[in-house]
Amino acid sequence: MQPTQSQVHVDRPLTNASTAYMQSNDKFIATRVAPIVPVDKQTDKITVYNKNDFLRDEAQKRADGAESAGSGYGLNTTGYSCDVFALHKDIGPQMRANCDSHIDPDRDATLWLTQRMLLRQEVQWVDDAFKTGVWANDVTPTTLWSDYTGSDPIEDNEDGKEAILKVTGQEANKAVYGYKVFRKLKNHPDILDRIKYTTGVTGRTVTPQLLAAMMDLDEVLIAKSIKATNNEGETAAYDFVHGKHGLLLHVAPNPGLLVPSACYTLSWREISQGMGADIAITRELVPLTNGAIRVESQVAFDNKILGTDLGYFFNGAVA
Repeated sequence: MQPTQSQVHVDRPLTNASTAYMQSNDKFIATRVAPIVPVDKQTDKITVYNKNDFLRDEAQKRADGAESAGSGYGLNTTGYSCDVFALHKDIGPQMRANCDSHIDPDRDATLWLTQRMLLRQEVQWVDDAFKTGVWANDVTPTTLWSDYTGSDPIEDNEDGKEAILKVTGQEANKAVYGYKVFRKLKNHPDILDRIKYTTGVTGRTVTPQLLAAMMDLDEVLIAKSIKATNNEGETAAYDFVHGKHGLLLHVAPNPGLLVPSACYTLSWREISQGMGADIAITRELVPLTNGAIRVESQVAFDNKILGTDLGYFFNGAVA
């Protein structure tokens, strides 16, 4: 008589592998759209110079011994307010004491909370900037880019770039496309044909980098993050955070004084005790408990739109 498998082996969780639906950080693009500007105060003001005063041609011929023509420029201020978002997870002493060696509740809570803050920033950026009614130009392509026969996404984007340049003197240097939009663009015959001639390779996969080079942009960002659209306890449902939209922008590569930028991500330093971290994680003992530890994450930011004329929004670009 031989012992059974259940008598010689008890199933236990693997210590070198586990699974969790963690989205990679590069799926979240909100803080890559506009430069992050750390700020010392939760609320304050930004100086805004009058655009028209900088673009008028007012220099005049000067007669010998005469005064030069005089002019000037106006300025104003706009306020910002960094909203604080926070979430925590408590870890009780009994759970901590009974965890198997491959489970680290502090690590797991930190990673989970970081994901939740990244998702909050992504959803907030869509609410603030990736929608109609924000930018000076809201356009739905006359022929949607999913129509491979009649549409011309290259020319539509060139129209957007020209519209920005014509009224600001600044060139669009960044584009954001929802995943469903990029899926259609990378298979569009016009784009495949253009890349064939610019790279000399037929059948090459269209990447964001190739698309950026073809469109003469510094960067093309593809929004791939997803979220659960149901409440806890309801039937699970999921969708992309970003819709079927696109956005051309001119953003400052490096924030500075008198530098034009469509938007900034203002991040309040104080949430990380002045360290400047975008997402702060803290651990502390929970009062009135028998040793429970609270792992807490928080972010404090404002997606501040500074130049609506420096953006061109494609609303519902694909079917």
